[in-house]
Amino acid sequence: MRSTYLFTSESVSEGHPDKVADQISDSIVDLFLSKDPEARIACETLCTTQLVVLAGEIRCKGVFEGGAWAPGAKDEIERVVRQTVKDIGYEQDGFHWEKFEFINRLHGQSAHIAQGVDASSNKDEGAGDQGIMFGYATDETPDLMPATLYYSHKILERMAADRHSGAAPFLEPDAKSQVTLRYEGSLPVAATAVVVSTQHAPGYDEGDKEAELHAYVKRVVADVIPPVLLRETEYHINPTGSFEIGGPDGDAGLTGRKIIVDTYGGAAPHGGGAFSGKDPTKVDRSAAYISRYLAKNIVAAGLATRCTIQLAYAIGVSKPLSLYVDTHETGTVGDDKIEAAILALPKLGGLTPRGIRTHLGLNKPIYRPSAAYGHFGRKTDGDFFPWERLDLVDDLKAALGQ
Repeated sequence: MRSTYLFTSESVSEGHPDKVADQISDSIVDLFLSKDPEARIACETLCTTQLVVLAGEIRCKGVFEGGAWAPGAKDEIERVVRQTVKDIGYEQDGFHWEKFEFINRLHGQSAHIAQGVDASSNKDEGAGDQGIMFGYATDETPDLMPATLYYSHKILERMAADRHSGAAPFLEPDAKSQVTLRYEGSLPVAATAVVVSTQHAPGYDEGDKEAELHAYVKRVVADVIPPVLLRETEYHINPTGSFEIGGPDGDAGLTGRKIIVDTYGGAAPHGGGAFSGKDPTKVDRSAAYISRYLAKNIVAAGLATRCTIQLAYAIGVSKPLSLYVDTHETGTVGDDKIEAAILALPKLGGLTPRGIRTHLGLNKPIYRPSAAYGHFGRKTDGDFFPWERLDLVDDLKAALGQ
């Protein structure tokens, strides 16, 4: 591995059109799981100028059973969708939470998929699809995340908080950030470039108001990134000039189009499957979460300073096809020994879909907060973000004689 290099990650705000779609999809997941913990949901969202469309496959007691909607269910779905958009802050001419057209094309889950996933007398619950899932952790930041992505998220989280509180009333919901760091060895030593593009109120693209916006963004960056890293930083703030037209009015949004923002900012592999809009029987989601959980606990246990985990599944099959651990030559024990230790821990249930859901407590309405600012590197809070817990550290150490 090179000792000196530049690396870049980006993030997008909760008001980015693709993130609007993700949050709507996960609001539907939460709604269904709040009514039926065993609900099946695959909800995709399209949002564009004054239009939101839902499509996908569902099964949920008290909502959609026997091929029919329960009374009032469709109205409740629409209320949840509109409230999600309102919470984000869209009250614009081109996209307004009260005024957009809403189309619901959710329908019943395929019986052929259901027969592979559901448990029966002679089989355990199977994976909801085939696929490969990755998890990653690094000691670059306190949350054991890549620093480039960590700072990119934090910049936009701070700006969103200031917009909601009224501290920065000139900000509108849509925004993007990008941070480039220079590494020497495995440590970030300088932020060579920071890019922030934010939707703004009229007039903030010229003169004193533009200067006010630029100064505000630089203050946020200085609060997020340690000063020692900012001594040679090149800033690009709204480099196209004007950014008044944004959100779904400026660019259509779709669920699942920000999977690198959702995960590790390009610092680790990704299997290709998105998370939002899917119930936890879908291993695209649940196996990616357990992979992060394993990698984070391995690093937190001092068994490595970097760790990548891969899991693979076949649809309808409960047992994972493979588990791969790579500590990137930073491990204190062999990667094969870590693999064996993981598979031998009873509390992980053999990493079956049921074992994952049970250990992490995933059959709960906990997903909407994960749909903006990354699924990983977040703070555990009650039932939320259980895959960020560090409660496997002692088990791993004991299993490996540490």
